Order: sequence, then structure tokens, then C-alpha cells
Amino acid sequence: MDNFFVDLFAGFAAWYVVGLSAACAYLLGNINPAILIGRAKGVDIRAQGSGNAGATNALRSLGKKAGAITFAIDVVKGWAGFFIPLAIFGNDALAMLCGLCVVLGHMYPAVFGFKGGKGVATAFGAILAASWPYALILLAIVVVFTAIFRRVSLSVMIAVAAAIVLAFAPFGIVVTDVQPLWVIIILALVVWKHRSNIGRLLKGEEPKLSFGGGK
Repeated sequence: MDNFFVDLFAGFAAWYVVGLSAACAYLLGNINPAILIGRAKGVDIRAQGSGNAGATNALRSLGKKAGAITFAIDVVKGWAGFFIPLAIFGNDALAMLCGLCVVLGHMYPAVFGFKGGKGVATAFGAILAASWPYALILLAIVVVFTAIFRRVSLSVMIAVAAAIVLAFAPFGIVVTDVQPLWVIIILALVVWKHRSNIGRLLKGEEPKLSFGGGK
């Protein structure tokens, strides 16, 4: 499969099936645990810390338990957004479209004024459903470099670079088993959402993640 968009509209299903599946995946992405947990605590997570409605800011602003729950739910919804349409329709192209839509739903949730998270955990979940060896390699890169540099955004950017190499390198296909175009679109969205972090990294102003004490 060279282009999942071409394959998607090659007649496997009616347009309304594709549209409804994509819409459901997008709405699934709108479920944002960081925002919901924050509201339960009387806090708007988007007005705390970095202002990002994701696991890292939930960890910093709401505590370790909230950060862990947020990460887990974001990963699961990304995984479900890809796997459920694949299981129902058996079509890789539709699964990739829905995986992309669930990430977009997390980043730009209509129910929360289109202000969501940066999509790392949700993108990881979608890639995990597409190719678990590929996803686990990227997760290991993030964990290792976060432990070294204590900057999640830097670790994510390193993982993005590794993901591109693995997606296109001849040896990478052994572990990736994903379509490069789909991966590039998701990675481009993640990088775009991290543009402020990249600016702070270049200025040496990106805050470090603390592993001890705190909430």
C-alpha cells in the first residue's frame, strides 16, 4: 500500500461508512482525562503549568496518579481508535484514517474549544495498534532520553527523528510494518504541537521533569 488515502477510497466501503468511522474516532479523541481530572479537582489544567492538556502537565500540576491515569487513557483511546475499525472492517487504510482522527480529536477537541493536548500518548497508542514493536522501540527511546535529560519534549523529538529513520530505512521495515506516509502525518502533527517547546529548548528554557518528591 503506497498511499492509504488512495486505498481508502478505492471502493472498499461507502463514503458514509468512512465518514462515520472517522467522526467516531475523532469524538473518541475528544475524551481528555487531563481536563476531566482537573475539573474534578476544581482546576483547569489548561491554565496550569505549561497549559497543555496531556500527561506531562497532569503529572506536574495534578500529581503522579493523575499523570499516570491520563497517560494510560490517552494511550488506550489511541489504540482503540486504530484497532476497533480494523477489527470491524478489516481494512488497514480505514484503521489508519481513524488512528489519525483520534489523534486530531485529542489535539483539537471540539467539546473543549479545540484546545487539547499535544498528542504524544494518543499517537503512541495508535502506532502501538499498528505495530507494537515499532511503538515499543519509540517508547524505550523516550524513556531513556527522559531519564538522561529530564526533558520530555526533547525525548519526544529524538523519538520522532528515530521514527522517521525506522519508517524509511530498509532494515526498519522489519520492525515497523507501517506505512511511512501515515507515520509522517502523525509525526508532523506532534512536532507542530511542540513548536513552543522546541523554541524553549533552543533557548535553554524548557523546564526539567522532576522524578522525586512533589505531588
